[in-house]
Amino acid sequence: MLIAEGIQHLTVETPLPRVIKVHQHFDAPQLEDVEGAIHRELTRLGVLSRLTPGMRVALTAGSRGISDIARVLRAVAAEVTRAGGRPFVIPAMGSHGGSTAKGQEELLASLGITEESAGCPIHSSMETVILGHLPNGLAVHMDRHAYEADAIIPINRVKPHTDFKGDIESGLAKICAIGLGKRDGAEAIHSFGTKGLRTLLAPVAQYMVQHSEKFLCGLAVLENAYDRTARVEAIPASEIGGQRERELLNEARSLMASLPFERIDLLIVDEIGKNISGTGMDTNIVGRMFIHGEPEFTHPDITCLVILDLTDASHGNGAGIGLADITTARLARKLDLTATYINGITSGIGGVQRIKLPTIMPTDQAAIGFGLRACGRPDTQNVRAVRIKNTLELSDLWISEALLPEAQAHSRLTVTGSLQAMSFGSKGEIWPQ
Repeated sequence: MLIAEGIQHLTVETPLPRVIKVHQHFDAPQLEDVEGAIHRELTRLGVLSRLTPGMRVALTAGSRGISDIARVLRAVAAEVTRAGGRPFVIPAMGSHGGSTAKGQEELLASLGITEESAGCPIHSSMETVILGHLPNGLAVHMDRHAYEADAIIPINRVKPHTDFKGDIESGLAKICAIGLGKRDGAEAIHSFGTKGLRTLLAPVAQYMVQHSEKFLCGLAVLENAYDRTARVEAIPASEIGGQRERELLNEARSLMASLPFERIDLLIVDEIGKNISGTGMDTNIVGRMFIHGEPEFTHPDITCLVILDLTDASHGNGAGIGLADITTARLARKLDLTATYINGITSGIGGVQRIKLPTIMPTDQAAIGFGLRACGRPDTQNVRAVRIKNTLELSDLWISEALLPEAQAHSRLTVTGSLQAMSFGSKGEIWPQ
């Protein structure tokens, strides 16, 4: 991406606050025996006994950074194989991966999901079959490979969505309606804006279940505050988008991590990316929705937000960059605007503000300096600043001296370092990395 001529020489001179490292700890259940739990859950619902030799069973894999997703897929594939079935994985991710079959398979690979890791083939296609229409005329699309399979087991993490609040958010209904719907299905639902997500995910998913008669169950993954698997649960196919999925969402919400401060003048995020969140960074963490018609979060209250880099696993998709106020030339150079804009177009009203480019500064140092000047505090050395790696990793944080008294009194925080100057390398990169 071209950077305006002369920006490389732009600097922002301002006093810097001293910073200190702290550790945030959460009460977090963690599942160690993922494979055993999956066996018990599939057995409990009688899923394996319904398989017959040679049945082709489609397993879904989305585009999100679910910590144990490769392990979960391999375990489910192994159970299906032992029961005589022939499992395969479908990239179930709407328009992600540049809206191409190859791009979606590459995106899975970046998440550690390959035919070798899953223990079964991956069949990637953007082609869909229309199962029928909802009463409002909306076409219900299904991935052709899933449509031609003998059975389907949707697998996904259940968690709060980053675009809206509702009874059903991210989870099994979404991986069906948006993921198996591919680009055509995702765009159709997103064309209704966030109201469409709130009101159509469950009906579309339930229509799929009722009219394809191939869904064996749904396998929900719940993660703890450290983004590790807390537990897995298989639910009847009839409960996808139903009451049990609603209950799982409430449980997932109670397990989430959060920033430890209600009011932050400057939040520095080292990296955003599609492998971290569908919006690059989790809106529930940073307290910014940025969708017309959707209410904004009441907390945390963050005055200025700076992002420094884009993960390689995003393949240039900078979705969510518009949630930030300031970014760096390093990040801007990594942007693939085609992939970013396709994601935004597919998201409709949910993408338009979030793919806008923030102010671009030449280095980390210039971006942070601008952030300090822009957060409404003339005494920049006393700014309430927090630095995190990304919105998935909130255990270790850097905080400014102004927040130290609150950190020392906070039940979840332990001070692990000593006060030091905020420092940068010879090329203006923040240190430590």
